[in-house]
Amino acid sequence: MTQGQHIQITAGAEDLRIARLAALAILLAVAEAGIPSPVPGIKPGLANIVTLLALERLGWRAAVWVSLLRVFGAGLALGGVFSPGFAMSLTGSLLSLLVLAAGCHLPRRWFGPVTLSILAAFAHIGGQLLLARLWLIPHNGLLYLLPLFASAALVFGLVNGLITARLLKEEIKKS
Repeated sequence: MTQGQHIQITAGAEDLRIARLAALAILLAVAEAGIPSPVPGIKPGLANIVTLLALERLGWRAAVWVSLLRVFGAGLALGGVFSPGFAMSLTGSLLSLLVLAAGCHLPRRWFGPVTLSILAAFAHIGGQLLLARLWLIPHNGLLYLLPLFASAALVFGLVNGLITARLLKEEIKKS
């Protein structure tokens, strides 16, 4: 490339929608990081609502972009990129995305936003616990926390799924 030449990349409408959703997810993740938790590692996962909205509105590819941009963006904003917490977040997000990919092919009659949210929450916490067991805390004592984390995944997955379903319903009413 010679001096004076520029490369111009134009964002399409879907790119802009993904960017807006990712920015909202990053904002929610950063805000949530400031909420004190009685048990380290248990958070409501509000940014996952945005990932579910992206999945429902724009498809799995967009949900992947929103989720991964959220992990990296929140990591940058919170100063924890490539920290153990970042690795835990990335692992949980990747496993939940795999579950959502499979969930997209399940009958929508039984697998809507609420069910997908619960499945993704279990995958997310399962991935985090697996990484913690293999890397950070190589001791079986970590398994004693499984019921607590599974309960949190069920409750927060249910709540986030209900919020997502409500937002999608409101969106349909406005259309």
